[in-house]
Amino acid sequence: MTNPPGAQGDPSSGPGEPKSARWTDLGRPPLNSASLRRGLVRDGGHGGLYRDVQVVQRTGSTNHDLVNLAVRGDAEEGAVLVAEEQTAGRGRLDRQWTAPPRSGLFFSVLLKPTEVPVHQWGWLPLLAGVAVATGLSRAAGVDTSLKWPNDVLVTVGGEERKAGGILAERAGDGGVVIGIGVNVSLREDELPVPTAGSLALAGAVTTDRDPLLRAVLRALEDWYGRWRRAGGDPAVSGLQETYAAGCATLGRKVRAELPGDRSIVGEAVAVDGDGRLVLATGEGVQEPVGAGDIVHLRAV
Repeated sequence: MTNPPGAQGDPSSGPGEPKSARWTDLGRPPLNSASLRRGLVRDGGHGGLYRDVQVVQRTGSTNHDLVNLAVRGDAEEGAVLVAEEQTAGRGRLDRQWTAPPRSGLFFSVLLKPTEVPVHQWGWLPLLAGVAVATGLSRAAGVDTSLKWPNDVLVTVGGEERKAGGILAERAGDGGVVIGIGVNVSLREDELPVPTAGSLALAGAVTTDRDPLLRAVLRALEDWYGRWRRAGGDPAVSGLQETYAAGCATLGRKVRAELPGDRSIVGEAVAVDGDGRLVLATGEGVQEPVGAGDIVHLRAV
């Protein structure tokens, strides 16, 4: 994978970054791409999913960069691009995602599930959500849950807060780039909004981003492999059941804000075989929601 345009060099090796800046925050050391490659790229890239892991100091968006590399043919499946800082990161619905340098995990992975029917590709962001929740629970010792479709929630002071999110984008005809952002060491005064959270605020046993990133990427490799071997079938792969078990949205009254200024209020009762959230409305109708913003409503 070539260096993405606009990205400044690897913090572990120093190009593009003043040496005096490397340790300006001793609690937030830089990631080391060479070490990550040794731990994640097996048998020269032929024994697992990952082909390359590249860490850049600063870029606009890892998703934007990796999509461009994939479209140009400069990145293979399993390419991972990590940024220490993103200046134009985006979440769902084009919401901006900002955080201090080295305070979180900001990375993208190129997947090419060509053997899976395209209509099943909608499960990829949900699959990534399961992988993030699984990896963080193991490595950080923090209870996580998922807000449909792909927000990662933690509990801070008895309240649910969003600590991470996932964005999937097509990359040419046969590729999908999965972008993942997780707040790791953000302090209360650094949060972009009061409803945000971080692993540190949720009582994580570690905020060392190296083992956290490895755990998430290994969980992603595991779930992606299961899903592909099942031909993308969410039931056979166990993905649908696992996602539902960790989904904080199910069983709650929610409001789905849909395109075209339309909204639906109902109880979230299931995630169907297409990854849609099924709402049972007050009129006794079960309505699947495939896209939109979900608001968890407080019980009265």
